[in-house]
Amino acid sequence: MGTQQVIAPPCAQPSSPGSPSTRHDVTPTSGVIHVNTRHASGFTVIGNHLAQNRELSLIAIGLAVHIQSLPAGAKVGIKVLTDRFPESEARITAALHELEDEGYLHRSRVRLPSGRVVTRTVSYNQPRTNASTTSAPKPRPQPQPQPRRSKPPTKPPAPPQPAPAPTPAPVHVPPPTAPRTPPQPLPQPHAPTGELHRAASVLLADLRRHAPQLTLTQADITTLTPGIATWLERDTHPDTIRHTLTNDLPTPVKHPAKLLRHRITTLLPPPLPGTTTLTPPHRKTTAIPLQNCDTCERAFRSTTPGHCRDCRTDTHQDLHTAAA
Repeated sequence: MGTQQVIAPPCAQPSSPGSPSTRHDVTPTSGVIHVNTRHASGFTVIGNHLAQNRELSLIAIGLAVHIQSLPAGAKVGIKVLTDRFPESEARITAALHELEDEGYLHRSRVRLPSGRVVTRTVSYNQPRTNASTTSAPKPRPQPQPQPRRSKPPTKPPAPPQPAPAPTPAPVHVPPPTAPRTPPQPLPQPHAPTGELHRAASVLLADLRRHAPQLTLTQADITTLTPGIATWLERDTHPDTIRHTLTNDLPTPVKHPAKLLRHRITTLLPPPLPGTTTLTPPHRKTTAIPLQNCDTCERAFRSTTPGHCRDCRTDTHQDLHTAAA
């Protein structure tokens, strides 16, 4: 009963610092296991304040480690980093802003002595205490050569000459344009009558049945009626007038009234020989009324009813043939 039974290994006694038992790391039962090898060259020291920073994303931490590992003067622009890593430009830009907010990075625009403006990036291995107010180190100004002392002039300097008056810039004057030729006046009948104007207005209003592009307003018909009346006065058949006005129309017809005015004026046929329209306008003449042909119902001017010129010619030929 006096002998003690040992059934479990004794507990490990705490060892003092520096004892041989603390020289070896105890292998943990779970989690990460470190296998560390001492670096002799080509390494970068990174603080845990960066590697374990809870305010930074994983991309920002990795980007900060990459920038701190680069030699001085290396290019770290967004374009260079986008070509180097698979992340998008937007994610790399956001990571750079995170590093600037935490004080690990500072970017500024600097003008060089040559006048060129470049982006200067400063990387900090320790976060700055006040990242918003601390500015990047300014480049040292290059020493300017001292100007040589000139000897005192032996003669008094000449008075400054007044600057020449600036020569006024030449004023560009556009060349004069030729005056526009006024349009020809619309033909007017020598002996206008109410019946002649009614026939002309009916012909103009009827044009839209043959050419829908030539649909005219009431004002256009009133304006163009004297021109058509002149054609009828010169013994022009209405079918001939209609064919002349509607044949070979442009596509599209933008201004029907202007087109008809041009054709009525420029294509006006001359008066037939022997008609009253050859009489000078200053002489007073008696208007010959219009008659309807008894055969073809064509309108013609005559003091007595009967046949038109074509029907009279056909009748004369028929009589001559019968006599033969």
